[in-house]
Amino acid sequence: MELPRTMKAIRFHNHGGPEVLRLEELPVPKTSEREVLVRVHAVGVNPGDWQIRSGFAGDRFELPYIPGWDVSGVVESVGDSVINLRPGDKVFGMTANSGGCAEYVTVPFDQLALKPRSIDFIEASALPQSGVAAWHSLFEQGKLEAGQTLLINGAAGGIGHIAVQLARWKGASVIGTASPHKESFLHELGVDAFVDYTTDLPAGIGRSVDIVLDTVGGDKGDWLLDTLKPGGCLIPTAWGRYASEKATKASITVQEVQFAPVTTSNLAELAQLVNNGKIKIAIDSVFPLEETAKAHIRSESRRARGKIVIQVQ
Repeated sequence: MELPRTMKAIRFHNHGGPEVLRLEELPVPKTSEREVLVRVHAVGVNPGDWQIRSGFAGDRFELPYIPGWDVSGVVESVGDSVINLRPGDKVFGMTANSGGCAEYVTVPFDQLALKPRSIDFIEASALPQSGVAAWHSLFEQGKLEAGQTLLINGAAGGIGHIAVQLARWKGASVIGTASPHKESFLHELGVDAFVDYTTDLPAGIGRSVDIVLDTVGGDKGDWLLDTLKPGGCLIPTAWGRYASEKATKASITVQEVQFAPVTTSNLAELAQLVNNGKIKIAIDSVFPLEETAKAHIRSESRRARGKIVIQVQ
């Protein structure tokens, strides 16, 4: 089939609320020698999407801008230097500079892998950034080991629900925090204990945790320091403010936010865990491309249970 010259895409020309998102007709992008043109089936929604749209991320991203980083779809064509993928391959991965909310997107070949055979395109689009962030935070930054106790703040979200499963697979005990209506969901994922973040810290949790993974951030995270043992560490995946004097006095390390690169090898490792049933992807909601604004509103509400996905085709 001949490649069309134009495609539908969501784009915004100025920062603002969800109303700035527009469905437009744009040229299909051209691939460089190290890129793959993917016919997009689905796009995972991340908090960064609406933070960039709103202007919270500043002016580091050039306008006009097409949101969407995590994609799944089918390879349409490949650049001259690409030898590991071919047209027709079902893939998932992460773009180099957004652009996923479109019918076609170019992706560096080394940021794609074959889609896990056991899940569909919707679920596959939910995995790249959240899965890699969870893995990196727990095992590269935190050096999580079997027998340790991990507390995940925001355990029902995109990163959090994958981190719960990775930690259980590793043999750690997991405490999950979320709003009360997500308690049963977290117990289904395998948490050993649940904490309602809207209430006081339960007795027995204080000073009992080896590692805290904070996926929420913001300026209300000081209570997390009270859960950690001396020598413990807090690992944020979102920017937050924590009382440095309190952390120092309690002999607690607060790490910086790190963004792990999404590569073919770590995507393939996650795909194997999915295919082996060690990770299950929870989908909160699915919106068609033309309703991307509704997906952003849902993400901004911070009420999602699992990942929000935009279905393109």
